[in-house]
Parts: sequence; structure tokens; C-alpha cells
Amino acid sequence: MPLTWKDSGLRWYWVAVLVFLADQLSKQWVLANFDLFESVQLLPFFNFTYVRNYGAAFSFLSEAGGWQRWLFTIIAVGFSTLLTLWLRKQSASLWKLNLAYTLVIGGALGNLIDRLVHGFVVDFIDFYWGKSHYPAFNIADSAIFIGAVLIIWDAFLSGKSEQNTSEGVK
Repeated sequence: MPLTWKDSGLRWYWVAVLVFLADQLSKQWVLANFDLFESVQLLPFFNFTYVRNYGAAFSFLSEAGGWQRWLFTIIAVGFSTLLTLWLRKQSASLWKLNLAYTLVIGGALGNLIDRLVHGFVVDFIDFYWGKSHYPAFNIADSAIFIGAVLIIWDAFLSGKSEQNTSEGVK
């Protein structure tokens, strides 16, 4: 018997919506209040700096000439669709995986809108130590990263619990 949306992981979709809204609102605020490369130091290791990312993580393929915009669009739509289908098939009680999937979906859709509307992703979170700066990122990137870590964590824990269960059967 198929799960209803209340019983399935789709019940967690509000997280994707929340991530998407926080991401888009923060980017709109940056676009309205900052010039490109404008920076404000907030802490001795953290700046709020407006930059554009034409590629993916760490500006991967940012100099590729434009085709990468459509590649990353297809990837975002594909992964969001796949994760939504998986959410639909799994129990709402699998909180860690549901949270992980919805974080990734919200982040992917947030960056997707940037690519489609602007042709680049708006980044503004800039951590650094001394003169070394970590590549700037945004709320969507943070959600994708946290979601990916949760997926990996769950994979390791699921494997351990299955191993413990099978060892107990022997």
C-alpha cells in the first residue's frame, strides 16, 4: 500500500521550502544592498562579501564559457526530482534521511533559480584565516553540504546497525 504524504518523507518538504526562501531572501538582500565584490567585515575571520559564481562548488567550471549553466541546471532538476521520489517512498519517521534530502532539494532549487535568473549563483559568506580565504558560499550551499553529510552519516550508521543485527542472528 503506497504511503500518503503524511506518512511519507514528503511530510518533511517544509524544510526544502524554508531553505529555499531563506536562501532567496538573503540573496535578494545582497543584490539590493551590495555592489559586486563589496565586503563588510563582521568578525576577525568572517566577511559578508558579494561575489558571483558561474560554476559549481569552489567555482568548478566557472570559466567553461556558459554551457556549464545548463549542465548544473539539469543536475539540480534531476537530483531534486530523484530525492523527491525517494521521499515519497520512505517513511516520515526516517527523520535524518528526510531532513538530509529536503536540505539538498532546498539548496539545489535555490541555486537553480540563481542560474536561471542571473546566469550565476550569488555567494556572500566569506570565512578566512589571515590572508587565506575559503571560497565564498551561500545558504543553499550550506544546506546542500549539511544534507550530504547527513546522508553519508546515515549510510555509515545504517550499515553498522545492519551489521549488528546480522551478527546477533548468528
